[in-house]
Amino acid sequence: MTTSIDGQRLWDTLMAMAEIGPTANGGSCRLALTPEDAAGRRLLLDWCEAIGCTWRVDRVGNLFIRREGRRDDLDPVATGSHLDTQPKGGRFDGILGVLAGLEVFRTLHDRGIVTERPLELVVWTNEEGSRFAPAMVASGTYAGEFAVEDTLSRRDADGVTLGEALEACGFAGDLPVGKPRLDGFFELHIEQGPVLEDAGETIGVVTGVQGMRWFDVTFSGQSAHAGPTPMRLRRDALAAAARLIDRLQAHALADASGDTKVTCGCLDIEAASRNVIPGQVRLTVDLRHVVEAELDALEALFEQELAAAGEAFGVGVSRERIWASPVVAFAPECIAAVEDATRARGVPYRRMMSGAGHDAVYVSRVAPTSMIFIPCRDGISHNEAEYATPEHCALGAQVLFDAMLARADRPA
Repeated sequence: MTTSIDGQRLWDTLMAMAEIGPTANGGSCRLALTPEDAAGRRLLLDWCEAIGCTWRVDRVGNLFIRREGRRDDLDPVATGSHLDTQPKGGRFDGILGVLAGLEVFRTLHDRGIVTERPLELVVWTNEEGSRFAPAMVASGTYAGEFAVEDTLSRRDADGVTLGEALEACGFAGDLPVGKPRLDGFFELHIEQGPVLEDAGETIGVVTGVQGMRWFDVTFSGQSAHAGPTPMRLRRDALAAAARLIDRLQAHALADASGDTKVTCGCLDIEAASRNVIPGQVRLTVDLRHVVEAELDALEALFEQELAAAGEAFGVGVSRERIWASPVVAFAPECIAAVEDATRARGVPYRRMMSGAGHDAVYVSRVAPTSMIFIPCRDGISHNEAEYATPEHCALGAQVLFDAMLARADRPA
């Protein structure tokens, strides 16, 4: 006999959380470790304490909510995501993964089911990176990628450190970072892209996350008057930037697989004026691919095109790689648990790589991990218009429930 989660209760919980930090157009604003974020955490803890769960907070604010098992000496099976949002974010990004974990706990409580291993529901701090850079910094600290003191000293735009924000909102904990060790981790998330919706599929069995590399680029030319300066004598920094962008876009679009992705998301023209040739331009370059060797080749092409653009327009170039996340392959046994749970429900699904970064990326370095995706309308995320249907949310939570129980109850 299968156990079913309560889809309506999950939806009601999602909508209740959305009332904390609502935005004008139906989204959410709960920047990490603000009063709104703290209020969301406290509401979650109220719900969890009502069903007998206990909780601890580590030194960088990661929140671990525990449901005891028959063998509490065993490492727990965990799920979770994040409650912080973008400044004008949606109601589902991260939040679904946390509240679906709550629904797993509530369903077990309702049925009086005790799993062999204990379970943990985790709220990772500052996943979005919209207040403290970089994104996923607290799960990265848990996994040993960042030093605790470095994480605590990161500052927001107002100069407030992450450590100070933890103290101010009441979530400065003393659990050693890296504890508890996890037997496995499952993260449910909206896809944040259009693939599942376009294919008419309801579950993504996520096998890994594509590699990502971020660069800051500066072109340094010469400002001059737009009228008297001959074209052949110009050192136009913006023209060089445009050449780079065009060449990278053309390369990505020529990849029939669609696995090559290039984005130039920020462009800053120093002292911009309509009748002045731009003398200095700064831009960001985001390179992504699902194969590490191909990502290496993409970075080499970027370096080549950067140098060529500088030479063609007579401008200086500099670049700094500020972040790199290698291609991640999730644990076969966790992927299999998600796939088995999905297949048992008889719904259309696909194996897929994630195009976005998630806390699961870092957790996968220290624990067997996989993810579950559900469709989001038009593939829109990081936007107030972000939406997933109640039915898809419920199905994702059901697959999460089934996969977690299969792992938690396997022989020790």
